[in-house]
Amino acid sequence: MKPQYLILSLLLAGCAVGPDYQRPEVALQTRFVEGNAASIGAVATQQWWLDYKDPVLTGLVSRGLAQNLDVMAATEAIRQAQANLRMTGVNSAVDGALTAQRTTSGGDAIDGTVTTNSSSLGAALVLDFFGGLQREREAAKASLTAARAEAETVRLAWLAELLSAYSDARYYQEVLALTRTTVKTREETVEITRGQYDAGAATEYELAEAQALLSAARASLPQYAALFDANIYAIATLLNEPAAPILTQLQKGAPQLTTPGGAKTGVPADLLRNRPDVRSAEADLAAAVAEVGVAEAALYPSLSLTGTVSRSEITDSWSFGPQLSLPVFNQGALRAGRDAQISAARQAEIAWRGAVASAVEDVQVAQSNLTRYRQRASLLQTAARDYDRALDLARQNYRSGAITLLNLLETDRNANTARISAAAAVNDAAKAWATLKIATGAGSAAPEQLSN
Repeated sequence: MKPQYLILSLLLAGCAVGPDYQRPEVALQTRFVEGNAASIGAVATQQWWLDYKDPVLTGLVSRGLAQNLDVMAATEAIRQAQANLRMTGVNSAVDGALTAQRTTSGGDAIDGTVTTNSSSLGAALVLDFFGGLQREREAAKASLTAARAEAETVRLAWLAELLSAYSDARYYQEVLALTRTTVKTREETVEITRGQYDAGAATEYELAEAQALLSAARASLPQYAALFDANIYAIATLLNEPAAPILTQLQKGAPQLTTPGGAKTGVPADLLRNRPDVRSAEADLAAAVAEVGVAEAALYPSLSLTGTVSRSEITDSWSFGPQLSLPVFNQGALRAGRDAQISAARQAEIAWRGAVASAVEDVQVAQSNLTRYRQRASLLQTAARDYDRALDLARQNYRSGAITLLNLLETDRNANTARISAAAAVNDAAKAWATLKIATGAGSAAPEQLSN
C-alpha cells in the first residue's frame, strides 16, 4: 500500500459502532425427509443438463446463457453494485473541487478594462472516528454479494423456464406422432367397417361411429401443433433469438427427454451455500446490519478537515482547519432513524429465515415429485403397452366377428389415451428431475455463465 493511502486509512479508521454481522443460528434437520446424511458439497458449477444427452438442448442452453435479456440485466446489476462499492470508504470521505474564474472590470487600461484571472482549490477529509464510513463500505460489499447471488438466481430461473419449454415441445411433438399413428389405424378401421357395411355386415350407425372417432383424432392435430409452436416461441424469447431457425431445427424431431440417473440432494445445510436466493437474502441481512452501524454513527459528533488554496494575479491565500459537527438538536430524528434501521435488519433476518425454509421445502417437494412421477411414468408406460396389445387383439377379433365395432372403438380410445398419458408422465418426470437439481442450487454458476 502506498504511504499516502496508508495515512488516509489510518485517519479514516476508527471504532465502528453498531453490531458486527454474524450469521444467525438456524435450526436445520440433519437430512431431508427422503434423503440421507451425505453432503453434496458445492454444486454451483454443475452442468446437469448435459445428463439429458440431448445435443440440441445443450446448444440452446449454451447460447441462451450468453444472450438472455434477464441474465444480461442481472449482470449489469452486478456492475452497478461494483460502482457503488467504489464510491464508499476513502472515495466518500475525501472531497475536492477546483474552480477557475476570469473577470473583466473597469480600470486604467487604455481600453478602459482590466482582466483578472483567479483559481481556488478546496478539499475536505472526513475522519471516521465512529466507523460510519466503514459500515457504509460493509453495506456496499454485502449489496455486491447480493447482486451476484441474484444473478445466479436469475440464471436458475431461466434454466427452469428453458428446460420446461423444451421438454414440453418434445412432448407435444411425441403426441403429434402418436396421434398421426392413431389417425392411420382409425382410417384402417373405417375402411374395414365400410367394407362390412357394403356387405351388409355392419350398420350405418357403426360406420358413422368409426368415422367420428377418426375425425376426432384428426381434429386434435392442430391443437397439439399449436402447443408445440407456442413452446418454440417461448424458447426463442428465452434465447433472445428469432423463432424461425429454432422452429426449423426442432421440427426435425427428436425423442422426448427422459429422466437421467439419480439426483443427490445433500443435506439441508448445503442450501446455505448452494442456493443463490438464500445467499442473496443473507447478503441483504448483512447489508441491513451494516446500515444499523451507519445510523448509529450519525448520532455522534463528526470531525472533518477542510482547506482551501486561492491564487490570483493580485494575491495568494490559503486556509486549513478542523470542522466539528455536533448532532444536538436532531437527536430525536437520528435515533428514530437508527431504530427504524434496526427494525429493517430484523425484517431482513426474518426474510432470510423464510428463504431457508422455502429452500428446504423446494428440495423435499421436488424429491417427492421425482420419485412419484418416475413411478407413475413407468406404470403408465406399462399400461400403454398393455392397451396396444389389447388393441391388436381387438382388431383381429373384429375382423373375425368375435366382437362388435363398439368394442373395438372403445379399446382404441383407451389405447390412445394410455399412450398420451404415458408420454405426459415421462415429460413430468423429466422436468421433475431438473426441478430437483435447480432446488439444490446446481448449475447457478456453470462455466458458460462465468464468461458473461
